Amino acid sequence: MLLPEKILCRGVQFAFRLAIPILPYREPEILHRVADVIPLLQKKQITSVLLVTDPGVFRQGIPAPLISLLEQAGIHCSVYDQTCPNPTTDNVAEAKALYIENNCQALIAFGGGSSMDCAKGVGACIAYPKKSLSQMKGLLKVLRRIPLLIAIPTTAGTGSEATLTAVITDRKAKHKYTMNDFTLIPRVAVLDPKMTYSLPPHLTATTGMDALTHSVEAYIGGSTTKRTRSLAIQSAKLIFENIQTAYALPENADAREAMLKAAYMAGVAFSRSYVGYVHAVAHSLGGQYNTPHGLANAVLLPIVLKSYGASAAKKLHDLGIAAGVAEKTQSHKEGAAAFIQAVENLNRQLGIPQTLPNIQPGDIPRMARHAAREANPLYPVPKLMTARELETFYRQVSDRRKA
Repeated sequence: MLLPEKILCRGVQFAFRLAIPILPYREPEILHRVADVIPLLQKKQITSVLLVTDPGVFRQGIPAPLISLLEQAGIHCSVYDQTCPNPTTDNVAEAKALYIENNCQALIAFGGGSSMDCAKGVGACIAYPKKSLSQMKGLLKVLRRIPLLIAIPTTAGTGSEATLTAVITDRKAKHKYTMNDFTLIPRVAVLDPKMTYSLPPHLTATTGMDALTHSVEAYIGGSTTKRTRSLAIQSAKLIFENIQTAYALPENADAREAMLKAAYMAGVAFSRSYVGYVHAVAHSLGGQYNTPHGLANAVLLPIVLKSYGASAAKKLHDLGIAAGVAEKTQSHKEGAAAFIQAVENLNRQLGIPQTLPNIQPGDIPRMARHAAREANPLYPVPKLMTARELETFYRQVSDRRKA
């Protein structure tokens, strides 16, 4: 990267870091039982809601108890259950139409990050009925307050219940819109571990590694605060201590609760301190091939961390010590290597592959350009990289390299 570009990137990142204390960050009100949603809605005199979920969650009947409670309380509940793994502009348009048709007053996002992103997109479109999603991508484009948004995660991974970010895919353009606005932070988050019991092991693994990626990228970036560093390192520690138990014993309440807490803390941390190139590359893969976001992050994480070298060594060593996989007596280089090796070991133990399928060599330059535009200048990464340098990551995770 040329010196003028580096100066621009670091200047923008420094300005955002200085602004953190005065920006209107907030955290959701936390509830611990799904049933607690009912009195909250009654207090606000809400009589009609739209529940946004995905086909798998709805088919398993996980939202059924809440829907029943809503009906008993006389609160009409419309359900949009067609959210894709990487929610699309079509998903948002369909859910918005249902919201308007049924005179809804609030949104309940029930599921993983995709359902939450879809619901955030609906909220933005309700607040700005004359704008398209593409007009609201980027930073601070959704300034009007959106309808009440209650987030009920069924995965412990994305942290979307605490974040200001929504990622929506335009399937026609094969591109993702990233929206970052304080109004998109849910007003209420319901952290009920029982909602995660039915999560299949492979999703427990990839969404958990998604949360770890949030923790790591928030911690090693250059726009941290004392609070975000504390949240990120606590989150990483909880994930290393609990993800394998949650994976092997799905109804272990303590492990599930710890993973929910870790995902939430990581969400709060990266909302303020941002993510990095792992996310930028993963988003481009999701836009191009619909690659599940948690899977892409898990596969990319150790590869991208290795590329940072000495620029991230001390902070990776800190994370390794907190996670119990590195020693204080090690050098920063040794401690960072131990942490990265532990991440690779965790992926292997959780059945996560080392590569991703279907990456076409001809698509790589375009995806790398998308990733570079997303990350630069906003993401305060330890080491700045150009689109050409990012191309390496796609090739390293492609299953074609082993063919």
